[in-house]
Amino acid sequence: MRKIAIFNQKGGVGKTTTAVNLAAGLSRNNKRVILIDLDPQGDISVCHNTNAQYNIYHFLMEGADLNECTSKLGKNLDIIHSDHKLADAEHQIAKENKSIDFLQKKFDNKLDYEYVILDCPPSLRLLNKNALYFANEIVIPTSTDILGYDSLEKTVKRIVEFNKMNGHKILISSILPTMFDKRNNVCSEILFKIKKEFTPLLVAEPIKVNSKLKEAPKAKMSIFTYDKKSTGAEDYWKFTKLILENEYMYNLSVSQAQREKALKEYYIDGKKRELMIVDNKVTFGFKFITNIENSIKNHLIGHKKNKKVGYA
Repeated sequence: MRKIAIFNQKGGVGKTTTAVNLAAGLSRNNKRVILIDLDPQGDISVCHNTNAQYNIYHFLMEGADLNECTSKLGKNLDIIHSDHKLADAEHQIAKENKSIDFLQKKFDNKLDYEYVILDCPPSLRLLNKNALYFANEIVIPTSTDILGYDSLEKTVKRIVEFNKMNGHKILISSILPTMFDKRNNVCSEILFKIKKEFTPLLVAEPIKVNSKLKEAPKAKMSIFTYDKKSTGAEDYWKFTKLILENEYMYNLSVSQAQREKALKEYYIDGKKRELMIVDNKVTFGFKFITNIENSIKNHLIGHKKNKKVGYA
């Protein structure tokens, strides 16, 4: 099972859009997925029709049955939504002994999925700290502007500090540039800067500005259902594909030795696991990234030694 926190301490960078469409994309690839809304604003229920009697607050704080808090959207996709009551949960969680693992204990052995996607609010308050402790990897959506880059740097720094303070090792598996407009010089400059600082191997292809991505929540649909031929659908399919290709690096059902080997093969040796369609079936092959540069390798090795970020 992969537990992915969609996190950035800044709001308005596309976290919920990414969580919703990544979950939808994975479910369309025959992965059993649950999307959990940890934001008291309850934006997930804006994007989808939820019919569960209870929500995440009732499960965490009142002991409601998990099934009664779960909305089933399709064969492979379930959702646990939230509302404003979740904001009150932090006061109660803080009273617990070792409150950092409250979420982990609540969900322990209760989730039977291949992917758990956590849509996190824009802060590093107690509830988000619980999410980062529970998850084993982070996807950081970041807008391609000056404020977005500044927030990305601060978010990475906060994650490193969180790992050190809590003896944890959550990995940053992807940085996802969002709201990219190739006609805007600032967007191109910031994208280049992100790739230079965090290496092209960690930075996903950007999600371009697309009106269909803004329209889909109003129709309570993922971008794939709303307009599968749109630029937004194409971009989120590429990101879903990247997540699937990196499965062996971050899936907890794979042994730690195998995960570490896969990380080294990708980031150091340039061996890329690639999704392909053969006879109408999804399969995986491998190819070598021929243009991987020594500077990139050294950058990654340097980050590992300095423990600047937790992706290698």
